[in-house]
Amino acid sequence: MDMLAKLSLPARILGLAIGIVLTVIGIGFGFAQGVSVQIIILAAIATMASFTWAWGFVLGQFAQGESTTADGISPLRRAWMAYRWPLLGLALILLAFIVLSLTVEGFFNIWNIISLIILLVILILTRTLGRQFQLNRSAFIGIMVLAGLFSVGSMNIEGFASGNNIKSMLLFASFLGIASIGQTLVALLGGLDLSIPFVIGAANVGLLYLMGLGVPPWLATLIVLGIGAILGAINGLLSYKLQGQALIVTLGTGFAISGGVQIITSIGSAYSGNVFGTVPAWLSNLSAMNGSTFGLPFPPVIAIWVVIALILILGLRLTVYGRFLYALGVNRTSASRLMISEMRYWVTMYTLSGFFAALTGSLLLGWSGGGFIGVGDQYLFLTLAAVVVGGTSLLGGAGGYGFTVIGVLVLQVLSSFLVGIGLDFKWQQFIFGLLILPMVALYARSPHIRTQI
Repeated sequence: MDMLAKLSLPARILGLAIGIVLTVIGIGFGFAQGVSVQIIILAAIATMASFTWAWGFVLGQFAQGESTTADGISPLRRAWMAYRWPLLGLALILLAFIVLSLTVEGFFNIWNIISLIILLVILILTRTLGRQFQLNRSAFIGIMVLAGLFSVGSMNIEGFASGNNIKSMLLFASFLGIASIGQTLVALLGGLDLSIPFVIGAANVGLLYLMGLGVPPWLATLIVLGIGAILGAINGLLSYKLQGQALIVTLGTGFAISGGVQIITSIGSAYSGNVFGTVPAWLSNLSAMNGSTFGLPFPPVIAIWVVIALILILGLRLTVYGRFLYALGVNRTSASRLMISEMRYWVTMYTLSGFFAALTGSLLLGWSGGGFIGVGDQYLFLTLAAVVVGGTSLLGGAGGYGFTVIGVLVLQVLSSFLVGIGLDFKWQQFIFGLLILPMVALYARSPHIRTQI
């Protein structure tokens, strides 16, 4: 009680209020379980007394006094300042586990306890070992999170680690990974491309519409990819001329291309925004779950994504073009003095963004078998999330496509896990956001490239 007396009046009132709430909750659970009144009274007294002592002891350690060090900061306060975010994360995980154990029947079991331990180990390792990987800390954290999510899913969801489910996750990760290429490249410059989902939907509908008009599928595909690249070039040129307005510019061009395609395809049709027709067998094979790659039982789009990813990762790190791109993202003024054409890179990166967005829309047509203008809507958030979760800075100059690949895999495994435990869409979105925020907070602590040169 002496420790409690040293606390300020608001701290004492708060501690008393929390103690009363915990005691009342304990009494309620006691009556619900049919425990005798004598035991409930003793437990309530013990709960209130122990919490009051713990509250006064812990907060007393934060107060300045005899236990403080030479700089006037107590050891416990110093530890809190150094590890407050991991400790808060630990508290949130434990709180979520307790709530689920009390509210969901059968949740408290050995596999979920092991899953909890895995999550806690990941939290500890990302805080401790992560310091040893300063240059690639985002990649280390992403791999740890990915391994943890897959382990937890494998133990708790039947068939999560099966070959078919892994193939399914890689298939959808391929679509997101290809769509995120352009977002990564423009982010390295310090830009954003919000036209990606609209280009995906327009390409999806436009490709089937052109084939329905009798245009050979291969030629229709080239036309759609070309239009996507042209739109990207327009985005790049306008974004460069209107520095700092990339978000508004790309959003405007995205709405324009989406609306234009719907106007064209709705002429003489009662299904505006949707086009029906026959998708060529080769396009279906590229993206369908039952597709095969040189006789191997997996969709070719996975192999296409792997090849593109390797080219981009090596190109960004080993070629002069990649180094110039990072240089522009770090400092435009210094890059211009090195005779690096900012406009050329700005236009080129947005052109590639438009091209790969159109490619994603075309590949999604092979998967769905029908054109739908809203097929790209989810990629507005997911491409940005994949880039940021992977660790690429939206301010430019830090990160790369290798980081985005990790972010894509994390998001896809997380999505499959949430579907596997039976959550409907609104709960998936809620948990998705809650889990992304702390990951982004962890990645944001990685040193920016400006601090390394």
